[in-house]
Amino acid sequence: MRDLSVYLVADSASTAGRPLDEIIAAAVEGGVKTVQLRCKDMPAAQFLEVVRKSSVHTEGRADLLVNDRVDVYLAARAAGASVQGVHIGQSDIPAELVRALIGPDAVLGLSASKDAQIAAANELNARFPGTIDYLGVGAVHATPTKKDHPEPLGHAGLARAVAQSALPCVAIGGLGLVDVDGVVAGGATGMAVVRAICSAEDPQAASAELLGAWEGATR
Repeated sequence: MRDLSVYLVADSASTAGRPLDEIIAAAVEGGVKTVQLRCKDMPAAQFLEVVRKSSVHTEGRADLLVNDRVDVYLAARAAGASVQGVHIGQSDIPAELVRALIGPDAVLGLSASKDAQIAAANELNARFPGTIDYLGVGAVHATPTKKDHPEPLGHAGLARAVAQSALPCVAIGGLGLVDVDGVVAGGATGMAVVRAICSAEDPQAASAELLGAWEGATR
């Protein structure tokens, strides 16, 4: 299983004006093993360039996933960038079609928050094993980085969702250092963060602190 423990969602809108690839480089130095690039309003050519720059820092050290844009992922891979997969939402191309496009070896994550969404993911993977690799479950808390987030689950709701899922779950939504114990107790495989690293004064130190807390909570 890939290391999803401290999972950075590198959001182009949350960098406090710093280059996204520099934040990713610092996070990887701090021990982060999975990075998802989220550039919601960026033109495809510019997003592709961000992926290529970021992959220089993650290659051989962390998995680099592209949020939503399967076309950008495929273009980056065709250009020789080290990219490992994509993360999609409920309104994106259906997971089974994305899997057909990206092939059997790429990572595919799917956002899910409602009982029906989790049940559908379980059913899809039961019929076609390996279609989805993990679920991104949230929002645990309300967060300004994703305006269309569903009703916050809280830690109790997260635990309930994880118990329903046959897939590994990565918690997401307004999470930071204070949430590590609750996320681990809820049974999640990992914790995705945005501002806790992207907006930190020292992203490398913030990453290392989160990872240390996670490792301490899972011992």
